[in-house]
Amino acid sequence: MRTEIARAASATFAANRAQGAVRFGVHLKDGVTRRGDLHESGSLRVRFPSPEQEGLSGVFVNTAGGIAGGDRFDIGITAGEGARLTLTTAAAEKVYRAPGPAAQLTIALKAERGAHLSWLPQETILFDRARISRRIDIDLAEDASLLLCEIVVFGRAAMGETMQHGEFVDRWRLRRGGRLVFAETIRLDGDIGAKLARRAIAGGGAAIGTALIVPGDEAIVERIRAASDTFGGEVGISCWNGFAMVRFCAQDAARLRADMMTVLGRASGMALPRLWLN
Repeated sequence: MRTEIARAASATFAANRAQGAVRFGVHLKDGVTRRGDLHESGSLRVRFPSPEQEGLSGVFVNTAGGIAGGDRFDIGITAGEGARLTLTTAAAEKVYRAPGPAAQLTIALKAERGAHLSWLPQETILFDRARISRRIDIDLAEDASLLLCEIVVFGRAAMGETMQHGEFVDRWRLRRGGRLVFAETIRLDGDIGAKLARRAIAGGGAAIGTALIVPGDEAIVERIRAASDTFGGEVGISCWNGFAMVRFCAQDAARLRADMMTVLGRASGMALPRLWLN
């Protein structure tokens, strides 16, 4: 009897999980970046607001209202030769408590010859006991360029909430010209609150972030370091293998977001998506 009840509960849980997928490409036509075929399914959508001065902009919307345990979202984007594409999210994404399996988020980004791709989502906020596994795979042509950022916030400080337990797995792979130039997997699980308090991890910080800039060189490093007096949190930058990476850690999301905006502005000189400025 108990086994049947457990099976029924498991089937009900699985049936109520959100799933969503978005796949599309953009291409250059007559000097203008245009969208090709678009595939959307489930609760994930992408919308294209009025064109920016350069390239095409897209905004992701999760109509499920957040991410919960067992949810699965898949994104696949290709910027064709010479195209320019900037992507963001309509709001911060919330990852709620997960009593069962972790949520799965898979992102595949590709930029072909001479293309530029900016992946600039707003914050991902993890509630206490949230569980999520994210995978980001990036495939760049040798002369393509990339500006990418991700911000993860552990709890909602403004609401007096902290993340004490849960699971966060983040796997990144970057290939350039077919060659793997960066690979990293971060895993935080169990008593995350205690781990974040350790000096060697976050020193009590509640927000972390990463920016990836391709191509990246010492000139970009120095340009960003010149703004170090304005940073509200800890910011470290280095470059190798033809790209630059910036790491962020702050006591709260607001300070980290401000630091990220400063870095992105200095890294590219491009205007941030309008939603970042609200």
